Amino acid sequence: MTDKVFEKSISKQFEFDEEVASVFDDMLNRSVPFYKEMQRLTINFAVNFLEEKDKIYDLGCSTASTLIELSKHSAPNLELIGVDNSEAMLNRARKKSKAFGVDIKFINDDLHNVSYDNAKLVISNYTLQFIRPLQREKLVKKIYNNLRKEGIFIFSEKVISSNKTLDKQYIDEYYEFKKTQGYSEFEIAQKREALENVLIPYTEEENKKMILDAGFDHCETLFKWVNFATFIAIKK
Repeated sequence: MTDKVFEKSISKQFEFDEEVASVFDDMLNRSVPFYKEMQRLTINFAVNFLEEKDKIYDLGCSTASTLIELSKHSAPNLELIGVDNSEAMLNRARKKSKAFGVDIKFINDDLHNVSYDNAKLVISNYTLQFIRPLQREKLVKKIYNNLRKEGIFIFSEKVISSNKTLDKQYIDEYYEFKKTQGYSEFEIAQKREALENVLIPYTEEENKKMILDAGFDHCETLFKWVNFATFIAIKK
């Protein structure tokens, strides 16, 4: 379905409810520049670390697109686990995974309540940015503590610049991108207002510092387009 969530005036802050879940795949592809390329890179780098029966978590898995794609290109018999606090999203994910014949365990819970024991790979695509900073850092530390040795954490985030001039250019460039995707100025303004104080981005440097402070041995940027970035972190 086509994303038309913000064609009407908003009456609440952004949330991943049934209305959003019903159009989420279209929303991602039209709202996140190079989303498919980011997903492809995530999978290509992940498979080099994975072996049969490894355990993988996708935090904020939404409709399970990344786990489904990963299953097509990786070692057999992976233990795939999707975590999301939106039951509406997971309802879509269950139907999609069944249609593609992919066995995924879904957990409907707050990310902080889940045990990530013995994980070889944790994925988080545009999820951490919705978690308050102090809680975000605690979650990353929990991920590190529960990853196996040589485990990896791949995550994507919207980022800001510490330079005010560049940050304004980031915003302007992203605004033009959304217009090319068919969003009206009204829709763009409505979504920006709905996300105010809900989505809290870090700079690229702050994301890396958070990762290294949690204990990871290495973190670098795999992909970046203006204010969207994908990172990979490695635990030795």
